[in-house]
Amino acid sequence: MEGFIEVNEISDFISYIRSIEWRDPWLIALLSFHVIVTFTCFSTRNCGNFQVMLFITLSNILLVYFSESINEVAAKNWALFSRQQYFDSKGLFISVVFSIPILLNCMIMVGSWLYQSTQIMTNIKKAQLRQRLKELNLREQQQHIKAD
Repeated sequence: MEGFIEVNEISDFISYIRSIEWRDPWLIALLSFHVIVTFTCFSTRNCGNFQVMLFITLSNILLVYFSESINEVAAKNWALFSRQQYFDSKGLFISVVFSIPILLNCMIMVGSWLYQSTQIMTNIKKAQLRQRLKELNLREQQQHIKAD
């Protein structure tokens, strides 16, 4: 396709990241979006239903459905919003600045859910052990009463 950059033209990842003009307004907006989403992930960690909807929105809709389409449209129309043409045919740029941060946010949510699950299981086990101890103490008291 015309306007695409070949991935084999990129020598190494660090120089690729340094070559990005991070002062482009659309990149600042994209980075702001990622900061807001990350903040939302952390601030809503105790709101399970909201996080599930956020997770589904981020992972399924944005990552799976739109990433390739965004890359294609952006590659064709980059001059309208950017100072440089970043969008390669393999999707490296869109993966680095769009998909990877979203995946990291999804991983943060899954990690939070796993942590919360272990805390809940620990609390349930403690409650079960306390209940069992109460039952044992009650039986011992009843046996002492019968013995007297």
